[in-house]
Amino acid sequence: MTPGVPDILWIVTTQWRGQALGYAGDVNASTPCLDRLAARSMNYRQAVTPHPFGPWARAAMLTGVSSPENGIRDYFDPLPLDAQTVAHRLRAIDYSTAFVGKWHLSVRDPNLPLVGEAHARLVVDPDARGGFDYWEGFEGGFLLNNPWLHGTRLATPQRFAGYQADVLARRTTDWILDRNEADAGSVPEVCRPWFAIVSLEAPHPPYDAPASEGRAVDPANLILGPNVSRGGDIEAQARRELAGYYRHISATDRAIGALVAAVDAAASRVGRPAPLIVFTSVHGDMHGAHGLFRKGWPYEESVRVPLLVRRPDASAGFSDEAISLLDLLPLTLAWATGRSSPPRPAASRISMPSVVALPHQCDRPWRGIRTANRKLILSNDRPWLFFDLATDPDELRNLADDPGRAAEIAELRRTSGL
Repeated sequence: MTPGVPDILWIVTTQWRGQALGYAGDVNASTPCLDRLAARSMNYRQAVTPHPFGPWARAAMLTGVSSPENGIRDYFDPLPLDAQTVAHRLRAIDYSTAFVGKWHLSVRDPNLPLVGEAHARLVVDPDARGGFDYWEGFEGGFLLNNPWLHGTRLATPQRFAGYQADVLARRTTDWILDRNEADAGSVPEVCRPWFAIVSLEAPHPPYDAPASEGRAVDPANLILGPNVSRGGDIEAQARRELAGYYRHISATDRAIGALVAAVDAAASRVGRPAPLIVFTSVHGDMHGAHGLFRKGWPYEESVRVPLLVRRPDASAGFSDEAISLLDLLPLTLAWATGRSSPPRPAASRISMPSVVALPHQCDRPWRGIRTANRKLILSNDRPWLFFDLATDPDELRNLADDPGRAAEIAELRRTSGL
């Protein structure tokens, strides 16, 4: 392996909002493994998804291009076969690349149930796997237990027993160990560095699915945010679903902890530096905030995501700069080449290009910008939401129609090109 060229692992989860971690101050969340990782990482506290819905966010993260420019306009749009992904870019500089887990970017049959074995066993064509050297995963299905996997070494879908996050962590570790074994006879200086993505479905619903060894949570004891109404159906649903959500968070935290320990041990055994590790999520979940559920909405619970970056050659700390999943590809190229990180704008662009015809999802397309202190959302090219996040982090006061804020909104639109 060329000195100074890091192995890189992205750990990508689904529906894990940025607030729902012990290190972020959530007393409901039991995340000791990620808390330890955070203590050794740069914690990007203002990280957002560019699009708070799976296919749009995944395509943007993999290509560094926002939707719909990357080819994803509607929920069932596949990633174009000619899309240039992070795998193509890293292969071009001699990285070995792998993807393990949920893909959610292939051709899908809209007539199939989204949840269940039929969807989980859909085969992703080799040409539609984003250019990865090694690919093993599933299109969808939301089977948080006993997943079906297919890919480079599995011509047809095969079921693996166990909690999905545990299975995918083990399969990723196996690929890394196989690579190390293949490199064992090589001169260390010429061994190829590797880049891998493990794409976990949890803590996505169904929230009542079993969560292996996850910490049980009493719905009555959950601490709800001030933007969740009390005493009615919304609170009841939020408590019921959050109990399952936090149990899956606990189980997935344990799986991630095992994965990090395994890849670090594998590196140590062959004399490699510990890999650079990224932990994030493609979007969050409303969980009753503002009376809403699921994702697609422009509120913090939906758009803000965790983002940790552990670089063995850099110190841990906090950053409140604007950053989005769109930035992961250029950042990863900078880490891989030893170049300076590319400059980022002062605000992150966020949007939903279309409406998803599924229960609880956002009822309109929208686009906007978010800084550490402000969020402006437009619908039909008019201000829909405007929040002062510095004084109102729970977004309880919509200032979009406040005459006293009209000049500020106009200036934000002008400077951002919104």
